[in-house]
Amino acid sequence: MTTLVVCLDRSEHLGVDPPVVGWEAVQSLVTDAGVADPEDSRVNCMLETLRIARDLRDENEEAVVAVISARGDSVTSDRAVARQTDELVAEYEPESAIVVVDSAEDERLVPIVESRIKVDAVDRVVVRQARDIESTYYLLKQFLADEELRKTVLVPVGIALLAFPALLLLADTDVATAAIATVIGAFFLYKGLGIDTFLARLPGDIRDAFYSGQVSLVTYVVASGLALIGVFAGAIGVSSTGGQPPFILGMRFAFDSIPWLTAAALAASTGRLLDEIIREERVRGAYVNLPFGAVAVGLVVRGFSAYFLELANVFEPFTVRPMDLGPVVFEGLSLEPRVRLALFIFTGILVSLTGVRVAAYVSGPDIEEGVEEEIEDDVAERQ
Repeated sequence: MTTLVVCLDRSEHLGVDPPVVGWEAVQSLVTDAGVADPEDSRVNCMLETLRIARDLRDENEEAVVAVISARGDSVTSDRAVARQTDELVAEYEPESAIVVVDSAEDERLVPIVESRIKVDAVDRVVVRQARDIESTYYLLKQFLADEELRKTVLVPVGIALLAFPALLLLADTDVATAAIATVIGAFFLYKGLGIDTFLARLPGDIRDAFYSGQVSLVTYVVASGLALIGVFAGAIGVSSTGGQPPFILGMRFAFDSIPWLTAAALAASTGRLLDEIIREERVRGAYVNLPFGAVAVGLVVRGFSAYFLELANVFEPFTVRPMDLGPVVFEGLSLEPRVRLALFIFTGILVSLTGVRVAAYVSGPDIEEGVEEEIEDDVAERQ
């Protein structure tokens, strides 16, 4: 197995024509770059590349160490990185790659490498500095020089400082402070949860789903519609329950919305399962167990919410009306809240165990084959 350990650099020219391949060539390049500029973070990035390659060779794994570099505008540098990656893949035929970067700007090149070879890991090098005033100034200088960090931190802070006086003219201090804190908090959540990355990839994922004919695309749309219905039903239930504490209102929202939300989760997980069935000959047990888990969680949440609502006298106890079935006469039945809760919990556990059993049955051959392969490998190594 051959692993390509590659250092990506997009800042400046290396002084030699990229890509630089081979242990000796990269080691010589590190020396030249370090002598020319000892503070250059590329030196640490290339040293980390050599260290990873050494560790792989110590584990008896063949490693090809290389440095890919490009400069110019975004399109030119990206195409240069793509061309150099194609050359390395064509010449050395590696099975996977480990990418080493030293900045967010270089990390943007990782998808280009991923489109040509499987990337097992991405290692971002962060240089440790001494905790004194000089190093703080140096880190601040480096921070201001990083375009991505400036856009992420300085731009929202600047907008907030400009908006605060304007809000003070229109409202009091409390309202202005709350509005600024809300906007900054929402922005940090937007960046921290990766929503911007998700939204950037969403059009491409939808296009790929259309072209590949994935069933999950339709089921996700159905799930989104069912989830909206669930939220709407929960809001209607809360509006019809007046004069109750917030906890009871939350239970009413859960009681009315959970059937629709469970149906949404079931639709989404079923579509994902169908995609796996169509794409693969054998389905992993996790995808089989997912619909059962969604139904089990929905039953348990429904049972607990009904229990609290019955204790608060929002609902009457569940009653089965009398029925006359000819020779059999059913006089009716009224379930206490705790009995009804126990039935929901028992049913949820039963559904969950059924899912685990079905998943184990489906993935059983894969597990047995994996164990047999491990035994055969151990026997071969001993021989």
